[in-house]
Amino acid sequence: MNTSSRATRYWKENLKYLSILLSIWFVASYGCGILFKEALDSFSIGGFKLGFWFAQQGAIYIFVILIFVYVWLMNRLDKKYGFDE
Repeated sequence: MNTSSRATRYWKENLKYLSILLSIWFVASYGCGILFKEALDSFSIGGFKLGFWFAQQGAIYIFVILIFVYVWLMNRLDKKYGFDE
């Protein structure tokens, strides 16, 4: 397989990972913090309603976790296509 073909496949898989992870973040931040707030407010974490918690803290925590997941996925992807160091 030539380098150009490998790079194209690598980039397509990278964009797939980005789309999935950003969708998860969107659902966690916008969905749980705004759209589903009323339903989530029936639960609480640390004395705060869950909808409020997602809007203030949860989306940030999920974003940080997704950064680590992205790094892990990209390290695997680099090895798979031979772009690792």
